[in-house]
Amino acid sequence: MSEALAGKAAALDAADELAKHRELFALDDGTVYLDGNSLGALPKHVPARMQEVITREWGELRIRSWDESGWWTAPERIGDRIAPLVGAAPGRIVVGDSTSVNIFKALVAAVRLAPSDRDEILVDESTFPTDGYVASSAARMTGRSIRAVAPGEMASALGPRTAAVLVNHVDYRTGRLHDLPGITAAAHAAGALTVWDLCHSAGALPVGLDAHGVDFAVGCTYKYLNGGPGSPAYLYVRGDHQSSFDSPLPGWNSHEDPFGMRAEYVPGQGATRGRVGTPDILSMLALESALDVWTGVSIEAVRAKSLALTDFFLECVFAYVPSGRVVSVTPAGHAERGSQVGLRCEGADAVMRSLIGAGVVGDYRRPDVLRFGFTPLYVGFGDAERAARALSSALG
Repeated sequence: MSEALAGKAAALDAADELAKHRELFALDDGTVYLDGNSLGALPKHVPARMQEVITREWGELRIRSWDESGWWTAPERIGDRIAPLVGAAPGRIVVGDSTSVNIFKALVAAVRLAPSDRDEILVDESTFPTDGYVASSAARMTGRSIRAVAPGEMASALGPRTAAVLVNHVDYRTGRLHDLPGITAAAHAAGALTVWDLCHSAGALPVGLDAHGVDFAVGCTYKYLNGGPGSPAYLYVRGDHQSSFDSPLPGWNSHEDPFGMRAEYVPGQGATRGRVGTPDILSMLALESALDVWTGVSIEAVRAKSLALTDFFLECVFAYVPSGRVVSVTPAGHAERGSQVGLRCEGADAVMRSLIGAGVVGDYRRPDVLRFGFTPLYVGFGDAERAARALSSALG
């Protein structure tokens, strides 16, 4: 069985149009890296770019780099580079701050756009904890209440009291892909606005923000976008909301005249309204450089390989691992699957430590879920087969 699956992996890798992109990343052949859904691998060219930023732009040009090196315009410029990966037009995404900060901006802004008698915010009950914490704070600040709802029941839970909904596009534990088009359409039909967390979907599958009329979206850039640890997040505001976008965190960077230093705040236009204070230029420019790996890459091709990889990994797992030792918590249907596989397993912590010791790097979520993230730009089918064999060995 193992020889047949290893042969199948080799054939799939040979036919893979994205396989050549692996050489763009700093990866060693002795490790199978399946944790890109937590921290993407380093693109090889980024260190040289950062050396240039540090020695020339900061070291030599210093303050002049805000103009001469384009530092000031980086948040909007990099936003426009992310836009095609999530289906957004230019001018609708600004990069900066953390995911948590941007969720706060987006959710408060969404509630402020809703009529005052809409006093309820619906939140994905399986959400990443920070989203829930921020939503609770936003509710207190705006005088609304929070109701946690399963994403699959979100459409039926909407009503005349709903101001906004906050949903994760892909569940961080299970890899379940939630129905962004359907939930967005249902929210709009009920008169509510949507805020989507794209942390586990951007760069792994088509999102279609503009096509589906999403109101607001937020995402990180250090997972499938490979921007580096703590790289800045981004905020999407639909085109027709931009002129009325009322950020709860107005800052001098988003002022219509930042260097006027006026006491009265007057917001700028377009994506600029999402800015707050001075951006983190080193992380910002590392992200910009990392995005070069997407040149000429189709997000549809990435999605096709992602599904093929996760299908093949599950095929290998259930061929190699004794029956009943692991249970997939990731949906089998492609329409409900992101780009990771979650396996419920007794002693998941110890099993993952064993896997990492064997050169297969994933992670786990307490109490019992092993997580394996598949980044199609650098993970191959041979990696999937090797990971499944190592899992079988780790389970003893």
